[in-house]
Amino acid sequence: MSFERIAGVLTPFRIALVILIVAAATIVGAWIFEALGYVPCELCLKERIPYYVGIALAALAVALAGAGQKNWTAAAFAGLFLIFSAGTVFGFYHSGVEFGFWPGPTDCTGTLDHAGSVGDFMKQLQTVKVVRCDAVSLRVFGLSLAVWNAAISAVLAALSALGFALTRRRPAAPVRAASPSRS
Repeated sequence: MSFERIAGVLTPFRIALVILIVAAATIVGAWIFEALGYVPCELCLKERIPYYVGIALAALAVALAGAGQKNWTAAAFAGLFLIFSAGTVFGFYHSGVEFGFWPGPTDCTGTLDHAGSVGDFMKQLQTVKVVRCDAVSLRVFGLSLAVWNAAISAVLAALSALGFALTRRRPAAPVRAASPSRS
């Protein structure tokens, strides 16, 4: 499929709208899992930040593309590309922590304050609930949510790059009909 054919079907407006819908659905899905009792770890919560920013920027891109603001739409797509590329890297990092390729941050192992007595220490142990970043609490179709986040973020980054390219492309020059030759 040629770039020109893709450009005819996938307009910058449609791409921005897809990014907005997918990003919003991803965050809503995370909230639903949380409501069902799957408490997110510290990395999971941080992985949501690109989505929060991306949803707002994608909504702006939809409005800009709808208004025909090509330069500002291109800037929004560039921002979306950077945001979701960072989300991809962060999701990949979290996946590596889950697979044991590298250690996770200390937030994922919990912190206890210096206890003044054994009784204080025992109280802290009962009240501190640490959700481990290196333990998968839920798999969907065999993949952890961190892996899904990396994949979804990568797709959104790719769509952002395509939206940028379509916004920045110059319209093809009209093809002139051959003029009849005069002999």
